[in-house]
Amino acid sequence: MSDHYAELLMYVAPEAVQRANQQWLARIVERLNLSRRNADHLDLHGLWLAPELLVTQTCGYPLMTQLRGQVRVIGRPRYELAHSSQGEHCSLLLARDDDPRTALADFYLSRGVINGHDSNSGMNLLRERLAPLQRGGRFFASVGISGAHRESLRWLRENLADLAAIDSVTYDYLARFAPLEVAGLRIVPHSAPSPTLPYIGPLRLSDEHVAQIREAMNLALQDLPQVVDTLGIQQVLPAREDDYRVLLDYQQQAVNAGYSKLQ
Repeated sequence: MSDHYAELLMYVAPEAVQRANQQWLARIVERLNLSRRNADHLDLHGLWLAPELLVTQTCGYPLMTQLRGQVRVIGRPRYELAHSSQGEHCSLLLARDDDPRTALADFYLSRGVINGHDSNSGMNLLRERLAPLQRGGRFFASVGISGAHRESLRWLRENLADLAAIDSVTYDYLARFAPLEVAGLRIVPHSAPSPTLPYIGPLRLSDEHVAQIREAMNLALQDLPQVVDTLGIQQVLPAREDDYRVLLDYQQQAVNAGYSKLQ
């Protein structure tokens, strides 16, 4: 069958980023002489495990906790953005400009917000930073779940929360294309570094097919300089599942410190 799912759903905003993603995907499937199947009926997990998948992107934490051994890692993007480069990104721990607290420890018993418990940038990297500062398994007075990084930013702006960890690529996109969404906020610290979000395909892909898809992704970037400018992706680097083991190391460090659940 020559039609496959090809979707990039991790970074879908602002609109300029979404348009660039669609242009890139169209050129990738064209270079591979394939056609693209509509995936609107699939949720994220269904897309990740679909037999008809060609390429999509997942978060590194679900890769290691939900998808391990079930998908093939095709590569990871090398962004060259303000807070993401050389195949790594991080989380930016943000607070309001008018909040008098300056050090991360000062936010003990503040109001936290995360996009979800399965998020590397919104939860896992934040937990790793807070683990040395928690007391009795708790750092925040309360933790809200917003469902999305942009919603977490809104919670901060509207004084519904005091501290959030935002994926650095998301932040850089918003700062460029929708600056009002990060206006009035400041970076407290950065998180530890993390490999950028992996591109994945079905487990049955051979090494040769993985290399072909990654080559098509890179050739498509060369074809589309405007997409490179918008997305900040200079190259799709080779990657493998083991590159993301560091995210489980961060999890284990927090567990060892007595902070297995972010609260």
